[in-house]
Amino acid sequence: MDIKKIYLVYFSPGGNTEKVVKLIGNKLTEELGADVNTIDFTLPEMRNIYYTFAEDELAVFGMPTYAGRVPNKLLSFLKEGFKGNGTKAVAITTFGNRSFDSSLSELSLELYQNGFDVFAAGSFACQHHFSKLIGTARPDEEDTAEIEKFAQSIAEWLSKSEAQESERRNILSESEVKPYYIPLGEDMQPAKFLKATPKTVDELCDGCGVCVKVCPVGVISSDYTTITGPCIKCQACVIKCHSGAKYFDDEAFLSHVRMLEKNYTKRAANFALIEKTGEV
Repeated sequence: MDIKKIYLVYFSPGGNTEKVVKLIGNKLTEELGADVNTIDFTLPEMRNIYYTFAEDELAVFGMPTYAGRVPNKLLSFLKEGFKGNGTKAVAITTFGNRSFDSSLSELSLELYQNGFDVFAAGSFACQHHFSKLIGTARPDEEDTAEIEKFAQSIAEWLSKSEAQESERRNILSESEVKPYYIPLGEDMQPAKFLKATPKTVDELCDGCGVCVKVCPVGVISSDYTTITGPCIKCQACVIKCHSGAKYFDDEAFLSHVRMLEKNYTKRAANFALIEKTGEV
């Protein structure tokens, strides 16, 4: 199949999903020789645009796993913001070394319902944004090798005759989208921290405004401290604050982090599947 353009499409507040999608994109570009375009819809202004893809294009969609699913606040845009015309698509999710749960099944289903031919899907472990002790430095060299092998297999499949088939598919059609994961605290009871928001150490904040600029839901006000709406706990403001002024102090949230550190430091396996080839 002659792919004219490759689109790398992702929501990536902390940068992990972007990194994985671009590793796949770089390898596909090398193998297919097609032009590459990037659609980063992490920030609110990029979700005022609606995107349509042609039949001779390839879209690699990347989303992080939040509570075992696609981020809830992005679901409506995922449903409405992208339109495929039998466009070949690869569904990618990332997860913080615990589990990708139903995030990949949900993303694949939404893409299929939006007119995409989802012939490949993968989920890859990354360092957890809540703690550097969970999935430390992932994706690492071993992950990179797996990701590039997956991309190589995608390119090989696209060169085969079955890639020309016009009938769309959802490669994970038999996978159930399960309820959201309920975060647990150290006592293994539900940890309720929906209302937790980032705090600021005034002595460390130099007013650079990066926290305001990187918030994917636009709820950090111009005073850098007031939160004007629901926080999705993506940690973008914490990760990208160069002075270390942002932090979370909600005890239920911190209890959940400690639970993750206690139970999920063992290396989690990645997952990848391509039509008619099986796991890679």
